[in-house]
Amino acid sequence: MNAQPRPLPLETPPTDDLVGDVQRLEGVIAGWEGSQQSVAIAYRKAIDALHKAALRKIIAAVKATPAALDALRSATEDPIVYTILRHHGLVRPSLQERVEEALAEVRPMLASHGGNVELVAVIPPDAVEVRFLGNCDHCPSSTLTFVAGVRRAIEDHCPEITNIRQVKGTSGSGAAVDFASPFAGTWVHATALPSIPQHGVTALVIEGEPLLLARSGRTVTCFRDACAHLGLAISGGTVTEGRIACPHHGFVYDLSTGECLTVPEVQLSPVPARLVGDRVEIRREA
Repeated sequence: MNAQPRPLPLETPPTDDLVGDVQRLEGVIAGWEGSQQSVAIAYRKAIDALHKAALRKIIAAVKATPAALDALRSATEDPIVYTILRHHGLVRPSLQERVEEALAEVRPMLASHGGNVELVAVIPPDAVEVRFLGNCDHCPSSTLTFVAGVRRAIEDHCPEITNIRQVKGTSGSGAAVDFASPFAGTWVHATALPSIPQHGVTALVIEGEPLLLARSGRTVTCFRDACAHLGLAISGGTVTEGRIACPHHGFVYDLSTGECLTVPEVQLSPVPARLVGDRVEIRREA
């Protein structure tokens, strides 16, 4: 009997190509009218729900076989497999993701002083290295900032991290961080930098959520477009010297940090934002 020919393995496109396709489609959808965007988002959510249900069944079946479970754990080390499972909430966020979330919380405060902080390395099982950028580097108060802000944020998000080191130069002592998750808590395109007025604001709706983006030079901050007073939109407010006044009841906010200058006990709800070239991206939770 003649042997049946074995099918050739399918070639997986490079991850960058897959992510690029997603980002290009997001850019197209971002240019649609609100009703068209809503249909596209609802369709995506329906497909996501279908895929999540199927993946849950696969994982449940795999868990019944120890050898298969080991294979699944090994498969999750692949970036594409991990990000898809993370997108559907089927695996816990990685340590790198949680550290990045912690740093995102303190970046608005650092940006208000012309600085930034980046994750240099994660060194298992209990250490990370970070580096200050801009005005925070070589700043006499950077040590205080590091202890008071960055350290506390990392410890809050990652209690297993007990050794947090500040490094200088172009690299740390640990493995280089490769943090590019296109789906899990993903960075999505919001707008182009020139579309945000210098020292001004732009209001956008991303995935149904009203957002406010502010710009000073190449520093962009993002907040939910909701006053901390009654939750009304503040995007129509007057912007003066890096501050915005809520058009409804006059509450004034610092656009670099979200701090309310009228009632210091409250603040705007921040959304992590970053620049990739002139592309403004915001971080969305899975």
